[in-house]
Amino acid sequence: MTTRSAMRDTAIEILRENDRGTYTVPTKGLYPFQWNWDSCFTALGQSHYDLDRAWTEIETLFAAQWDDGMVPHMVFHEAAPGYFPGPDVWGTNRAGRPTSGITQLPVAGFAVRELWKRSAQRPDRDARARALLVKLDRWHDWFYRTRDPKRTGLVAVIHPWESRDNTIDWDVGLERVPTEGVMPYVRNDTKHADPETRPTKAQYDRYLWLVQHFRSLGWNSTQTHDASPFQIVDPGFNAILIRSARDTAALAEALGEQAIASRNAQWAASGLDALETLWDEGAGQYQPYDRIGKELLDSPSIGGLIPVFAPIPASRASTLRETLLVISQHVRFLVPSHDPRDGRFDIKRYWRGPVWLVCNYLIADGLRQAGDHDLADRISADSMGLIEAGGFSEYYDPLTGAPLGGGRFSWTAAMVLEFTAQAT
Repeated sequence: MTTRSAMRDTAIEILRENDRGTYTVPTKGLYPFQWNWDSCFTALGQSHYDLDRAWTEIETLFAAQWDDGMVPHMVFHEAAPGYFPGPDVWGTNRAGRPTSGITQLPVAGFAVRELWKRSAQRPDRDARARALLVKLDRWHDWFYRTRDPKRTGLVAVIHPWESRDNTIDWDVGLERVPTEGVMPYVRNDTKHADPETRPTKAQYDRYLWLVQHFRSLGWNSTQTHDASPFQIVDPGFNAILIRSARDTAALAEALGEQAIASRNAQWAASGLDALETLWDEGAGQYQPYDRIGKELLDSPSIGGLIPVFAPIPASRASTLRETLLVISQHVRFLVPSHDPRDGRFDIKRYWRGPVWLVCNYLIADGLRQAGDHDLADRISADSMGLIEAGGFSEYYDPLTGAPLGGGRFSWTAAMVLEFTAQAT
């Protein structure tokens, strides 16, 4: 049995191995650039051995923020000619450096507040936090301006890569996305990982059609939402945004930035109220909403469990606990990315069944906030069990713990450091 100390040492070794000085790649080969939510989780891990480096990770990400407030999901810091889709495909020409043209799950507000709390002895913590606070506020404002044009309190995902790439939650919306005119391409991910564990070609064609479509609009965020045939309100995405807005508000309050605190507190409150419209009593969890089809979708994925990360009502947290306990009877390791009782569950294919440690972390954190330490401890223990079974992989088979996707993965290593720190 691998000791916690040995796991911690390996986790730090992996993060240093993937460190490029001011940013960290998720893993060599498969993902050679900086990814948005990856970096935020990575910074949490780095904070356990190098706080200065952790701050730099997020500062580097926000240095690529667009003038309109968006923080892109990918930042191309160096050339990688074999990677697809690269900067030439995105064609954004924003932020003074090549980036993608879409965003990603907004973990940053939560992560920045955590770094601030962990940096109590650092004389520069308030200055660094204050600089990021302004950028967080602009990013959150961008979400509610451009992804919630009718002011419902909830934002939409307009490209699968903004959230959990091939989750079953997207299937209905993707059916509306055409594939005619998609450029010829050779994928990078299937060169480094088993194609049976990755999104299908049919899905990938639609991902690229959306990229080309948004590029034809000049990446104008005031147009892309309404112009997209794919508009899904993801409860997990919104819960992360709500939590980050609340944490941004709390940090702003501590730093005397009352205007920022007020705005973010209001966004979080409106979002929490609106999140109730996604609750499905029969499923015992939240469900995605198809904004174009105007219907709540039947897709019991991890996206409907992540809302425990936000301060949802105690009754909802209690029901999610019961749902997780039922799911636990069907898998060896919690939390699968889709309910195994659903016939569409796919045990190996990316976000349609496998376990991801970053989602385990979000759910465990939310359960602790709700006072449910027993189930949170179970999820933490399962997460460490996956490391023993499959190493520091990108994601895992929930029945056997077999490693899937890329290896020696940064955010997996970061979560090990988080889980081991919580256990001490």
